[in-house]
Amino acid sequence: MTLAAVGIVGYAMVLSAILCAIARRVAPRIGLIDKPDARKAHEAPTPLGGGVAIWMTTALVLSTGVLALKFGHSWLPPDLAIHAQGALDRIGELGVIVGLSTAIMVLGLLDDRFKLGWQPRILVQFAVAIAFVLTGDRVTLFQAGGSATRFLMAALTVFWIVGLTNAFNFLDNMDGLAASVGLIAALLFVGAQVAVGSLFVPAVLLVLVGALAGFLLHNRPPARLFMGDAGSNFLGFLLGTLTVAGTFTRAGFPPYGIVTPLLVMAVPLYDTASVVLIRLREGRSPFQPDRCHLSHRLVDRGLTPARAVATIGLITLAGGLGSLLLSQVNTAFGAAVIVAQTICLLGLVAVLEVSTGKA
Repeated sequence: MTLAAVGIVGYAMVLSAILCAIARRVAPRIGLIDKPDARKAHEAPTPLGGGVAIWMTTALVLSTGVLALKFGHSWLPPDLAIHAQGALDRIGELGVIVGLSTAIMVLGLLDDRFKLGWQPRILVQFAVAIAFVLTGDRVTLFQAGGSATRFLMAALTVFWIVGLTNAFNFLDNMDGLAASVGLIAALLFVGAQVAVGSLFVPAVLLVLVGALAGFLLHNRPPARLFMGDAGSNFLGFLLGTLTVAGTFTRAGFPPYGIVTPLLVMAVPLYDTASVVLIRLREGRSPFQPDRCHLSHRLVDRGLTPARAVATIGLITLAGGLGSLLLSQVNTAFGAAVIVAQTICLLGLVAVLEVSTGKA
């Protein structure tokens, strides 16, 4: 099983690196260029096609896997072959997720090229998230409930997906930042779901890990390629839908795994919430671009951009690692300690941010 995981990641990584190299050549010819300005960290015009390469890698690798399963699975190791039929049964669900994620990617691509306003982008994001819920997938916090509970869970699902889509769009403001946080989050989700015996969604997440790793070869400082809104929107939406479709607890396991997505996504959500609050406090639109993101605030505190990215990645990892134990703790107290640890970590970040550095 470990060898299969390495193979999935490796295949996706190589394909992504190749497609990103192609995107670097093609993007400038069709006007997909991010030009520097006062609020941006880069100093030279940079191609924006990385998001399309990430999407294409994900779609191609998943399509290859689906075709391979449909033509038989005798080639699989025995410990994986027994799960093949279960994977085939969920291909329709996978198709919905990839199809809707593609729609969000196209929306981001149009924004990259034509600079859409925030209103149509939010409208489409809500429409696509609602379409996902109407297929039957939604957050499930209660085993039973009436129509009011189902509506509440559906609404929570929509806001979770739209929130993560915009969180990663906000997070994409420094070389390697959104991709590295997305990669760490995807790996943590893989670990948390495999711990309760889930394999289907983790396999999809491993494809995304490989796609992001291949992109990071071109996006590491100084970046030669950006993912653009096409990539950040696709990444946030895909992670949002996969956390809903995935399994973080099941019969025979403690129920506390349901809070795993909140712990893993704590840093992107903290960044988004703090940015929105700062902009509202200053009387500006929450969607007005600026340099008040967590990464920028860390740079203002003296970190280099590369160290700010590394710091945010480590905070994401530290805050999410405890989530891997949620399916193993048998008491509410144990789960509360894990959650409190992540909250304290974010609190420490907040304290350091407002520190003046004076004795």
